[in-house]
Amino acid sequence: MGDLAERLMEELECETVFTLPIRIPAIPQYADGIPIYESVVVTWIIMAVLILVSVLLTRNMRIDHISKRQALVELLVTKLTGLVEGMIGERGKSYVPWLTTVLLYIGVANMFGLFGFKSPTKDLNVTIALAAMSIILVEAAGIYHLGIRKWLHKFIEPVPVVAPINLMELVTRLLSLCMRLFGNVLGAFVIMEMIKIVVPVILPAV
Repeated sequence: MGDLAERLMEELECETVFTLPIRIPAIPQYADGIPIYESVVVTWIIMAVLILVSVLLTRNMRIDHISKRQALVELLVTKLTGLVEGMIGERGKSYVPWLTTVLLYIGVANMFGLFGFKSPTKDLNVTIALAAMSIILVEAAGIYHLGIRKWLHKFIEPVPVVAPINLMELVTRLLSLCMRLFGNVLGAFVIMEMIKIVVPVILPAV
């Protein structure tokens, strides 16, 4: 178990790959430059892979007499967007591309661990950023669809005295989303390491 704990701490440690020579004296941790962590570099790699695959798969697309490649791509896109639409409903259809992109990013990020990379979602900074972007999108959508007055009014529902609790819910929702994703990735890693200990050859490979 001691070895497992060491491996776990090693996986969770986010190393600095390089430092940008931009000094911010007012912030102590940036006094010598802005550190670029491993999770950021791996995210850049994932972005490059997704963009490259998208470009390669969507070349020479046609309306009729489509190729097998195009048929497969259309099937995958339809299934993926259909899954997201089923979760958010008809009214949230305009947000499907965003949620599908996040879903792809998280899926590919977790699979990158199979190739020797550390998944970016093992970094709390990444999960916090994903959670924050999602909450900002939700609240912006609320303002867009309800208007400022109705959006603000929902914080004093059902009675004005609960306004602090409703405001606090924004923070707790951020922590909940952040820790849920981080915990899922962490739990999966612990389970796989335990499987390696029990069955060291065949099952972990699968």
